[in-house]
Amino acid sequence: MNHLGTQTLETERLILRKTIESDAEPMFYNWANDENVTNFLTWKPYETVEQLRGTYHAYQLSQNDNPEFYAWKIVLKAINEPIGAIDVIEIRENTEEAFIGYCLGNKWWHQGIMTEAFQAVIRFLFEEVGVNRITAHHDVNNPHSGDVMTKCGLRYEGTFRQGGRNNQGLCDLAQYAILKEDYQKQTRPN
Repeated sequence: MNHLGTQTLETERLILRKTIESDAEPMFYNWANDENVTNFLTWKPYETVEQLRGTYHAYQLSQNDNPEFYAWKIVLKAINEPIGAIDVIEIRENTEEAFIGYCLGNKWWHQGIMTEAFQAVIRFLFEEVGVNRITAHHDVNNPHSGDVMTKCGLRYEGTFRQGGRNNQGLCDLAQYAILKEDYQKQTRPN
């Protein structure tokens, strides 16, 4: 793989970019303090901007120059502030695989924003980084997350019974993936 780190990606409505110092407040107010957003995630809502700034935000800033770190803030062009995040949670070098996680402020749910962001990340990871497989999973009680995966061309591969833990406790995880060859078939002109 050709590790490039978090590069700026642009879509019709979005700019996906590295974390910057001024992201802490909009991140806190737009999604990181919202129980509705974190309900199916592995981290609890942040209680203060300072708590966020001193932990997650500081870590993200410290990794900005790491070529093997991929973490994008999803900036909505219309308001010019981050409304969510999409990250490579894990890279598996031996299978050339990237595992993706994402979250979005609930004001922007059901507008195709996460699908748009994920499609840009998929394109970048296959075409620029050279991964062979992109995977993601979701709690089966959060089917809208699976809808995003399907719209992005990932295929359902199975459910891991009590295969994860989130803020709800143990949960069943539905696993999805897309291979580079699947992506190439989808993007190849007829």
